[in-house]
Amino acid sequence: MNIHHLELFYYVAKHGGIMEAVRKMPYGIQQPAVSGQIIQLEDNLGVKLFQRRPFILSPAGQRLFDSIRPFFDSIDGICDQIRDGTSELIRLGAPTMVLDRHFPDIVRELHKTLPGVKVALKEGHHHQIQHLLSSNEIDIAITPIENPSLPGLDRIDLLDIQVCLLVPASSSIQSASHFWEQDRISEPLISLPQDELITKRFNAFLEKSNLIWPPLIELSSLDLIERYVAAGIGIGVGIQNLSIAPLPGVDRIPITEIETITVGVLWNRKLSPAGQHVLELCQKKAKDLKERKKS
Repeated sequence: MNIHHLELFYYVAKHGGIMEAVRKMPYGIQQPAVSGQIIQLEDNLGVKLFQRRPFILSPAGQRLFDSIRPFFDSIDGICDQIRDGTSELIRLGAPTMVLDRHFPDIVRELHKTLPGVKVALKEGHHHQIQHLLSSNEIDIAITPIENPSLPGLDRIDLLDIQVCLLVPASSSIQSASHFWEQDRISEPLISLPQDELITKRFNAFLEKSNLIWPPLIELSSLDLIERYVAAGIGIGVGIQNLSIAPLPGVDRIPITEIETITVGVLWNRKLSPAGQHVLELCQKKAKDLKERKKS
């Protein structure tokens, strides 16, 4: 018998149906996957465990649920007991700029409050970070959110960021219309890879506006783009300044026609107190950034 099938059945029986179980399960899994694995469990046992509509446990299903419920009900408490006196590991994923400019403060604050907690960090673009989360390779993701509907994931929105053109401060460019009014934009464009959300939003705007401006240089991080722009190598696609110390030599021109991008925290299973504290620190950091932007 597959133990994971038993775990899925536990959630289905506890929450009164497959759809309800998918919504409340502590990790992300799609409804077809749960249905398929429950069918495998029933085939293995040779009995029907519940009636689908309306949901009612069969006598065999009730006996199985009564047998496995004490273990799964107490698993979180067992883990807390085993972990007592030892360090807890929190695995976090975020884009390079977040890890570079903002996360050292969060990690330092976490260690002050919970010195026994260890933090593992992984960097990547938004689609890589969400894949790490869905495959349970990280516990918490701090990332731009492309799809407002994220089944199986919990989220907290932190802040909205505006896509900008990054221009050398030494240039005389004051408005984005400088570029849109050209028949053929002559300045070299520097951007993130094409599958990155900021680049997607910018390309969608160009297409809608019947503009052609292919990137000459693709770089892996916004920090690199800023450095190239500051060196006078081209015009960058970036975001409004969220750093404590803006890079000298770079001016930002907001592209207000592009919808702002939401940055949030994602997770797909019940968080420990340390994980919950990380969420609170992220919210505090976002609040500080918003207040700094206003000032």
